[in-house]
Amino acid sequence: MRALIGLFRLLAPGFLMLMLGSAQAAERSIDKEVIIKASLEQAWQSWTTREGIVAFFAPDARVEAKVGGAFQIYMDPGAPAGMKGADEMRFMALQPHKMLSFDWNAPPSLPEARQQRSFVIVRFEAVDAQQTRVRLHHTGWGEGGEWDKAFAYFDRAWAAVLTNLQKRYETGPKDWTEWLAQLEQFRAKAAAGK
Repeated sequence: MRALIGLFRLLAPGFLMLMLGSAQAAERSIDKEVIIKASLEQAWQSWTTREGIVAFFAPDARVEAKVGGAFQIYMDPGAPAGMKGADEMRFMALQPHKMLSFDWNAPPSLPEARQQRSFVIVRFEAVDAQQTRVRLHHTGWGEGGEWDKAFAYFDRAWAAVLTNLQKRYETGPKDWTEWLAQLEQFRAKAAAGK
């Protein structure tokens, strides 16, 4: 018995350090989850078609639901190319009605972080015939500077996107009219030098 206790005392600090190292090595990520009043098929279509994206995520999009296909989300469709939102993003994997993933970039206001890509995985699980659990996992973050700002931005933004997805199935598709009008006013003021 003494030998066993001695072995435990000898190995315990190393085991503890190994466990702490694993915890510290965990990559930071954004994880969000929502249950929507939609079938699994409806939830899937919301993320894999232009019409689905426009109904909750952004006023315009280019969506080609295939590996390597476009997943371009245009928060500001009137902006110049490269400044519309998630320009030039693509699907990385699709497992119909189960999971999809895409690469992602920071908003144009964070140009340093925008030059890099992070990765988003969206998982779908039927709760019942008329409800679906949607889980979002966003990873691939750098450290410091604009990365910290981008992380904070998307922690808020993904919560809003998933809330919009819920609302889409409770009250109908999002109306982007006011959003687009505000963007036009902002561009007009910027052009006038105000």
